[in-house]
Amino acid sequence: MDLDLVALPDFGAGAMENWGLMIFEEPALLYLPTDKFTGRKTIIALIVSHELAHQWFGNLVTMTWWNDLWLKEGLASYLENLGATFVEPELSLHEIFYDHIVQPVLSQENDIEVRSLSESEDKVNGSFSLVSLFDSITYNKGASITWMLSGFLTEKLLTRALNSYLKEFAFSNANQDDLWIHIQSVVDAQDEVQLPASVKKIMDSWTRQSGFPVLTFNITTGTISQEKFHNKKHENKVFSEMQVSESEYDWILLNVNLSGYYRVNYDQLNLKRLVHLLENDPKAIPAVSRFQLLDDIFALARSGYIEIEAALELTKYLAREDKLFVWNVVLVNLVPDNVESTLKNYEVYPLLKKYLLKRMLPIYHYYAGFIRQNVDALEDDYFAQVYLEKFFATACWLGLQDCLDLSSELYTKWMDNPEYKIPFLIRRTVCCYGVAVGSDKEWDFAWEMYKHNDSTTEDKDILLSAMSCAKESWLLHRSLRYWLSDTQFSSNCTANILEYVVSKDTGHRIAWEFVTENWSLLSERYGNQPVMISFYFCVSFAPSANFPSRDNIVCND
Repeated sequence: MDLDLVALPDFGAGAMENWGLMIFEEPALLYLPTDKFTGRKTIIALIVSHELAHQWFGNLVTMTWWNDLWLKEGLASYLENLGATFVEPELSLHEIFYDHIVQPVLSQENDIEVRSLSESEDKVNGSFSLVSLFDSITYNKGASITWMLSGFLTEKLLTRALNSYLKEFAFSNANQDDLWIHIQSVVDAQDEVQLPASVKKIMDSWTRQSGFPVLTFNITTGTISQEKFHNKKHENKVFSEMQVSESEYDWILLNVNLSGYYRVNYDQLNLKRLVHLLENDPKAIPAVSRFQLLDDIFALARSGYIEIEAALELTKYLAREDKLFVWNVVLVNLVPDNVESTLKNYEVYPLLKKYLLKRMLPIYHYYAGFIRQNVDALEDDYFAQVYLEKFFATACWLGLQDCLDLSSELYTKWMDNPEYKIPFLIRRTVCCYGVAVGSDKEWDFAWEMYKHNDSTTEDKDILLSAMSCAKESWLLHRSLRYWLSDTQFSSNCTANILEYVVSKDTGHRIAWEFVTENWSLLSERYGNQPVMISFYFCVSFAPSANFPSRDNIVCND
């Protein structure tokens, strides 16, 4: 069978696995040399691999009904990693899988009660919108439990079972139980892997109920108990209570390399020993397990299982952490984007600044050296492409002088030569802090570059954000005034401008005053467009804002 791939300039689905002719939007298929440092190479490999997997899972064999959509999308999301690894073996795709697939869906199920992976047909026919089934539960959780299945079966046995499943149901339909039957047949035909229960009994406990378990381990007694995360009264357990035999080892690590879809809560003694181990030799624990330990412990702290002090103990070793995807877990928990603009108002800020900067310095200087001397060496560092911006932005926000100096240095270089390209990896941060530590001259340059006809949409957005980074209140007022007087700005663009100003340290009051003073003009220009709601909520519900009565907005209408 011939299979062609075609890229279209405008294709809303992103990619579609049609038999014989797979269709992609251009950014999902076409990789240009100018795209380096964008992460596009990795993303394209994963997308193409995903759509190729659908030639078998989705096209050759289609699920019987939508309640088992994960047999199509979840399996393809699992296989995309294997396919992309085959063609790009130098990429850390197993780390990307944990970071982009497993962790996000665990975090989602932390916070809300969501549906199970495989629902009954009656429920899907009744209460579900079919479109709503195309979500992270179907894609990410489906891939995660398949990864777990591969882990305890071995990839060899799972592949054998999938081949058998595909042969029997080729050009036909299958449901979840059909897959379990083929896996069970493969397990029964060999002696190397022995399971404690049937494949169906094991796997239905993961697919037929929502959420995931948390295992609590006590190293003193050796017991491992289980409950559903956020639901201690839940009776249907996927693990029975276990007893760990006495061992000469000082510490025990469960769920190594995030092989299972669950979280682990360690008792204080074992956690203390893991902290000591990390401080002395972080590489004794694999990078993915370090990532998992930190993600688990912050999730447990947020949900009341442990105190935040226990989570912070685990971060003491970070001066020796050299993986950006591990660092990102720490930063999104300790410095989430939605609190940056208000955290400086509290006494905890100088403590956080001192604590984090001390630990960020080694990895910061490592990457700053590449930025200054040989940025091309980071071309294939995927996590630098997706997380270095957040890391450098946090370093500058915390006041690291070298980060501020580097931003000013690169921004000035751009001002001196507009043909110069600021390193893509940290372009937004450099533009923001180049304006922030500068004067009206730096702001004026950003405004002039914004107006250039050859500026891309992304360029313009970065410059809009940068102009809102100005420390002088009068420059923020000027930003809003310019944008209000220029009718070429779209409503979405205007909303973005206001959001950027609100998000900055001194921007809350300025944005509030701007909207209330100009409400009539804004209403006249934008009428009943949704952007008006954005204006209202953007300022009146800004973090920790202490504004006058929100009724004032209506009174000025």
